[in-house]
Amino acid sequence: MENGILANQDKPTLSFWQIWNMSFGFLGIQFGWGLQMANMSSIYRYLHAEPDQLPILWLAAPLTGLIIQPIIGYMSDRTWNRVGRRKPYFLVGAILASICLVLMPNSSALWMAAGLLWILDASINVSMEPFRAFVGDMLPAKQHTMGFTMQSFFIGLGSVIASALPFLLRNVFGVVPDGTEAIPANVKISFYIGAIAFLGAVLYTVLRTKEYPPDDMTAFRSMKQKSGNALSAAAEGFIEILGNIANMPKVMRQLTIVQFFTWMGLFLMWFFFGDATATYIFKAPSPDSDLYKQGSEWGGVMFAAYSAVTFLVAFLLAPLANRISKPKTHALCLALGGIGLLLMGAYSSKYQLIFSMIGVGIAWASTVSMPYAIFARHLPPGKLGVYMGIFNFFIVIPEILATLFFGLVLKYVLGSNTLYAVMLAGGMLLVAALLALRVEDKD
Repeated sequence: MENGILANQDKPTLSFWQIWNMSFGFLGIQFGWGLQMANMSSIYRYLHAEPDQLPILWLAAPLTGLIIQPIIGYMSDRTWNRVGRRKPYFLVGAILASICLVLMPNSSALWMAAGLLWILDASINVSMEPFRAFVGDMLPAKQHTMGFTMQSFFIGLGSVIASALPFLLRNVFGVVPDGTEAIPANVKISFYIGAIAFLGAVLYTVLRTKEYPPDDMTAFRSMKQKSGNALSAAAEGFIEILGNIANMPKVMRQLTIVQFFTWMGLFLMWFFFGDATATYIFKAPSPDSDLYKQGSEWGGVMFAAYSAVTFLVAFLLAPLANRISKPKTHALCLALGGIGLLLMGAYSSKYQLIFSMIGVGIAWASTVSMPYAIFARHLPPGKLGVYMGIFNFFIVIPEILATLFFGLVLKYVLGSNTLYAVMLAGGMLLVAALLALRVEDKD
């Protein structure tokens, strides 16, 4: 073994169902994430936020991720107890996130919803990044693409259910908003179901998967003792994180700029797609109108559509990557997503949005798997967690920039037209696609 984790050549090849079990928790994580991304902007609008206020109200989430993910990654690299190495973080994050999912739809004011989003996003981050490192811990390099693709499958499946729930509860199960509550009943019930799904799926992985222990337990304990008290350990961790940033593998540095434009585009889509659908496709006169609620719910259905595409195409990415290379596969997928979002400006019917979501779903399937499959095998085995957290910087930094400044861009440059914001998101994905072609995935 190497650095307390089985070296790549020593790791046994796992079966399909073993990889299924170790990835199943991502279904719950994405259920919570999908509810958040599909509904938070609408919840803010129900609580009387203006369109240009939406980005700043999302600010807590990326700030939390920027701080928490590398710390959690660093800590999980140095954790071993009866529960495991990464599994304690899955479990704690799932418990906290499930509590927030129950409380969120009962928010009575903007400040309350924004505060709960902060805690919810932090809790999801505690669960999510150790799951990325889990693949590197448990699988040999030849199965990395399969492992991250399996996560992509569960991400798509979880998002389908989460995004479609408010629509299904209203149109299939008859949970119709009565207009007396700030946040509709079908949205509330969706979040309650999400809380159960999040915790249940993570528990399944915790109970069904056995992690590898450190090879040399004496050396592992010695490493922890050298860290000393909490203050010195924190200082050591901060210095090491900075050193790891400075010494990122070349392929990871190349991917960071791809990630920047990819996630800038994705966040603009998530921020504004629901409002753009309700306002410009459904022609809703205001957020208080029933047309706006129908448009917002249809936006959730479209998010479910792209998520359905994600889990349908997830297992096609690995053979395509083996044929044309992982960077070219990623570039192709991002380009399809960018074209799909740009086409939204030409639509007049809600059904035409499905064509956009096909492209977005393909792009999302690649975004949550290909970058990790590309750089995971280039990382030192003992630092998988911390590098996964560092890589997250280039997800949350574009979100922070979008939350801080895009409200002004929307108001003063785009005339508060959220449709233009969604189309700009498509342009960002096309830039990311071009940059992906420059990534050198070499041994």
